[in-house]
Amino acid sequence: MADLQDDLHAADEVTELDGLMSGEAVAVLGADAYTLVSDPDSEPLERAHAILAAHPVADGYTGLPWVLRHLPWYDLELGESSVDTDLPRLRDGHVGALLWSLHLPEGLTGDRAVGATLEQLDLVKSVARAYPEGLRLAGTAGQVADARNHGRIAVLLGPATAAALGDSLGILRSLHALGLRALTLSGASWASGAGLTRFGEEVVREMNRLGVVADVSGASEDTVRRVFAVSKAPVLCTRSAARALRPHPANLPDELLAELGAAKGLCMVPMTAEQTGPTVRDVADHLDHVRAVAGPGSVGLSGTYDAGTAHPRELRDPSGYPHLVAELLRRGWPESDIALLTWGNVQRVLRGADFTARAAQLRREPSTARISDLDG
Repeated sequence: MADLQDDLHAADEVTELDGLMSGEAVAVLGADAYTLVSDPDSEPLERAHAILAAHPVADGYTGLPWVLRHLPWYDLELGESSVDTDLPRLRDGHVGALLWSLHLPEGLTGDRAVGATLEQLDLVKSVARAYPEGLRLAGTAGQVADARNHGRIAVLLGPATAAALGDSLGILRSLHALGLRALTLSGASWASGAGLTRFGEEVVREMNRLGVVADVSGASEDTVRRVFAVSKAPVLCTRSAARALRPHPANLPDELLAELGAAKGLCMVPMTAEQTGPTVRDVADHLDHVRAVAGPGSVGLSGTYDAGTAHPRELRDPSGYPHLVAELLRRGWPESDIALLTWGNVQRVLRGADFTARAAQLRREPSTARISDLDG
């Protein structure tokens, strides 16, 4: 049924691809693959801008909320030198959607973690309301597409940290009602180095019922594999590259990348020097590798800006995305694969989460499980 759902939406997505340059056309290649046909004789950077005008970047991670809460004043519309991310640079980079991290510093647990997450949710909503001409809150694939079609950057709330739940499925439902759409499954007693506990599995099932996407970046390999087995919806890795190229603990080994591809999940490669390397070519190497191992339908982009990390040259802020796409064009990436990388794969994951939630709500009531009942 999920494949049928993808087929039904594919034609709709093609009609949404506004902003094409004259002389360009869109061709449908399959349920989730489509391409912008541009002038093959034009320069790679010019072609990159044309492709991104039709298939903007759905960026998997920004740490902006935590940074903004510590600034006495900022203006994201005029441009803000104290952060990596503002509206002019997002527009220059053709960013059409952005996941706003609600992650917390290490050490915040229990009620403090829940309270800090609620404060960050409130902050992101306030920022979106303050810039209505640039930003729009979105919670579904349709709302993301609608925001883009109206010239706005879609704001998706999450990922949050697992500690934000306070070991309560009721809090998970409350966070979802407030807009949460992604949760990182690590750093909790029920999602640890030992893997998912029985309560952790129930958390994943309830996330499926609600439409909250599981993020397994930074989770243990046992946790990742168990999430693949339990989740009926596609899984995200919001900040993971290829461990075969760079042995960072958050990067995925080839075996997990292959399993992620088989599960139709999405590995969003970060633009950080620590995880991918110091140049745009290093980032492209990781994208090549993930695409080869997991498949073109399972690779995406994660700026990871404003997260306290150094970034590769030419990718110091979101305005650098055209340079990355130009590098991929030089390497022979077909425009259909670039369209999936930047926009189509994230839309597929969001549609999968929406579809799974609607189906689960027909057969499953809200879970009343407690951690003491399952893991006690």
